[in-house]
Parts: sequence; C-alpha cells; structure tokens
Amino acid sequence: MTTRNNGDRNNNGARNNDERRERLATGVRRQFGTEATMRFLRALPAFRTENDIPDRFRDLLDRLDGIESSLAANSRRR
Repeated sequence: MTTRNNGDRNNNGARNNDERRERLATGVRRQFGTEATMRFLRALPAFRTENDIPDRFRDLLDRLDGIESSLAANSRRR
C-alpha cells in the first residue's frame, strides 16, 4: 500500500533527478564552450577543416559558427 507521503517522495526524487541532469548538461555545455577545449579540439585531425574546401562549404561552416555563437551568447544571458 502506497501512502501519500511515499508518492510525494517519489515525485521529489524525480524532480531532483531532473534538476541534476539539467545541471550536468549545463556544466558539460559550459566546458565544451571554453576556449581551452575549443583549442584542443581544433588540434585534433577529426575537427580540423581543410584549407582547400569549396567556398560554399566554407560559407556554410561560417554560418554554423555564427549560429552557435549566438546560441551560446543567448544561453549565457539567461
């Protein structure tokens, strides 16, 4: 038999798990966005862009960088 208190405890546990997950996700996003991490990733061959890629792809990558920067700036304001 489940009492009302047990149900409240389960809801609080789920809420705490959601809050922990959100804090973890925020921390991971923040760490991946640091300049040190970006520098490290740029040094890895898989994350390096080739200098001779077509202009249309370079333009798309530039647009993607701009969008990512604006999203990061918006999340910092919150």
